[in-house]
Amino acid sequence: MLKHASPTCGSVFDIAAKAKRISELEVLASDANFWNDSSRAQALMREMGTLKASVDAYDQLLRRASDAAVMIELANESGDEAAVREAEHEVLAVEAALARAERELMFSGKHDRADAILSIQPGAGGVDAQDWAEMLYRMYLRWAERHGFKVSELDYTTAEVAGIKNVTLQISGEYAFGYLRSERGVHRLVRLSPFNAGNTRETSFARVDVYPDIQDSEIRIEINPNDLEIDTYRSQGAGGQNVQKNESAVRIRHIPTGIVVTCQDQRSQTQNRERAMHILKVRLQELEERRREAELRQLRGEHVEAEFGNQIRSYVLHPYRLVKDMRTGYETSQTDEVLDGDLDAFMEAYLKLGIQR
Repeated sequence: MLKHASPTCGSVFDIAAKAKRISELEVLASDANFWNDSSRAQALMREMGTLKASVDAYDQLLRRASDAAVMIELANESGDEAAVREAEHEVLAVEAALARAERELMFSGKHDRADAILSIQPGAGGVDAQDWAEMLYRMYLRWAERHGFKVSELDYTTAEVAGIKNVTLQISGEYAFGYLRSERGVHRLVRLSPFNAGNTRETSFARVDVYPDIQDSEIRIEINPNDLEIDTYRSQGAGGQNVQKNESAVRIRHIPTGIVVTCQDQRSQTQNRERAMHILKVRLQELEERRREAELRQLRGEHVEAEFGNQIRSYVLHPYRLVKDMRTGYETSQTDEVLDGDLDAFMEAYLKLGIQR
């Protein structure tokens, strides 16, 4: 007997949140002073248009699913083989359309379709933390490989004993940022340390930052040259090998914010400087957008958490084996698989909760 096709609960919750946000935006747009800040008003109107398109598409799917349910009932009652085949075909089509809609609903962020810029820096834990940062680096390389994404190493600095001091990657592919924005935050590792004589249990931390690699035309940040400190140095590749004998790598520090950007993947100093400036603008743009979003949430009376420094995921290798996401509660004992790039379940759990940047 044929069964009805229906949307999952996650979709319903996402649509409810979108409908609520549309109502909020309509209230904001009705204010007499709404268009005083034209750039902000246009951004909010674009957001409302995108949300309405999602809600309308979902409503259409609901109607189609309802029609399929009627076809199923008629086919089951009549026992007509042609009607059964037609109903089966329609159910499969509705299920495929729902799967596509589910995916699009998860990727509702402004820049979710963009490529991603991902950086990793060790935190507390000394050599263990530097080694942990390199383990995360490998984990994201393997994840990108699983998805067929292209990875460019923008910067890579090895540590003295083991591991890395920092690494910055550009990961290119459809919805790269949409997936990877779930990884922003502090990652904690508990294991028996291979770097002390007693092989004692140690806790290490590393921070992952992720930014959308948006186009220059979308960036509205103006940078005062006097706010920059620019240094050059010799490039390194993975493993610490010098790939350029001259000082082609560039490090830019934005004095007002303290943001530091380095780039060494291009062959010339000029190219690396241009790329580093682009990444700096991306980070400053992201910082400004997050500030504005926080202000809007405060105006709506929502609680705003201080996200910087928050631990998002814990990887325990001793005395038991467990990887647990602190935001979603999703966990698995398959630690080796996770560290080999099997991250999709964690990412999807985050996205299905509708957690925004």
